Amino acid sequence: MTNQRLGGILLHPTSLPNEFGIGTFGPECISFIDFLEKAGQNLWQVLPLGPTGPGDSPYQSYSAYALNPVLIDLNHLVNKGLIGQSDLREAKMPNSGKVDYGFVNGSRANIFRKAYKSFRELAPESDKKTLAEFEAKHNYWLDDYAIFMAIKEQMGGLPWYEWPDDIRLRKPEVLKKYTDELSSRIGYHKFLQFVANCQWMDLKSYANQKKIQVIGDIPLYVSFDSSDAWANPEVFMLDENLDPEFVAGVPPDFFSEDGQLWGNVLFKWDYLKETGFDWWIKRISHNLELADIIRIDHFRGLIAFWAVPFGAKTAKDGNWIEAPANELFEAINARLGKLPIIAEDLGVITPDVDAVREKFNLPGMKILQFAFDNSESNPYLPHFYEQNSVVYTGTHDNDTVIGWYNALDSDVKLKLHKYAGSIGNDLHWTMIRLAWASVSRIAVIPLQDVLGLDTRSRMNVPGTLSDNWQWRFLEGQLHEEYGVKLLELSTLYNRIHPA
Repeated sequence: MTNQRLGGILLHPTSLPNEFGIGTFGPECISFIDFLEKAGQNLWQVLPLGPTGPGDSPYQSYSAYALNPVLIDLNHLVNKGLIGQSDLREAKMPNSGKVDYGFVNGSRANIFRKAYKSFRELAPESDKKTLAEFEAKHNYWLDDYAIFMAIKEQMGGLPWYEWPDDIRLRKPEVLKKYTDELSSRIGYHKFLQFVANCQWMDLKSYANQKKIQVIGDIPLYVSFDSSDAWANPEVFMLDENLDPEFVAGVPPDFFSEDGQLWGNVLFKWDYLKETGFDWWIKRISHNLELADIIRIDHFRGLIAFWAVPFGAKTAKDGNWIEAPANELFEAINARLGKLPIIAEDLGVITPDVDAVREKFNLPGMKILQFAFDNSESNPYLPHFYEQNSVVYTGTHDNDTVIGWYNALDSDVKLKLHKYAGSIGNDLHWTMIRLAWASVSRIAVIPLQDVLGLDTRSRMNVPGTLSDNWQWRFLEGQLHEEYGVKLLELSTLYNRIHPA
């Protein structure tokens, strides 16, 4: 990782304002990148960009590789002559500060299908050649993903493990039959991935030109209902009938007496090791095309993971199983070199997790909201940080700083006031200052905390299944004065944008 002191903003593209119900890879992204540059920021962190299923969580995706088509900039399709301006009417929706995923997903279907039809009939040969090159480069995941999505549509959205046995088990003659019959739908899904990838890579290039690096996010686990699990069952702990033997979760702790039962399929590490960790290396390599730095979520699961028997009602009855983290990262380094990876090491972390992170020089995470309890030796207090770390006021799983502060006990508030000095009416800027002043080489702030928003703007409440991942900021809400403040702090604490 870098030896520079850097600072940046955490903002998922869905949270950007526009007239289409959800932030996209459109002009709103360009405007935000321009804001970052003027504010002296070096980093833009996003959440996973994959297509989401029920619950809309970017951490439960239909693919470990694909991008979410709803992030496609619709005006780009107009500019390319694939649809008309009038076609956008059904996708327009006033920005209420929340994403309505039902509307967004439904309003895109006709637009995307018309764009695909126009592309096939009208696109210049040079564009069709570029699509063919994209398909050839990404065929190791794109073919399976496109077939998976086409069949899922044919099955009315059913998860693959509820499909008829012949296609669920990918019997070759049946797979060929579906591939032939659904060739147009398969091409459609490849086209959407092509468009989304082109738009995102153009945005990343624009950010890099402005000396801004993108931090991407890799969920450790894949969803059971994903093209990855369906097409590569040998990679996961699935039995001969493709039912999970164990599923992912975390054990009971202070926050949850039953633990957390996530339900993701777990990796079959013996197979991965035998194959030189090829699946993981391809995944890392692909994500490092989409981002300059990647954060691996639930990093501790690469050292040991909590395996819960499939069908269990809670996570209580799981057990710890070791994973070959050292061998994995040695293989990654041998194939790809030493990589810019951030390890999400939050929660109860054992010495073996720290040992792996330190051996491979991977920065861990520090959360300021975790710092202020009654412990004098709390490791999240800034004076305990090490340089090789990334400090956040909070993450997508935390309340906003204002919401967090409003819910604090009076004695914790008193400790915060003593630690931070004068707070006044600018608590969020006090917390940003603590992060920026720390020795952590990287400091990242959720945009909600720059804007000083309360609990109503929280992105996610872990353990809940509704009303998450919806927050959007409003047009005109990101005032120029916030950029001026960020620039002042970045200059003061040597996190200034490089010349």
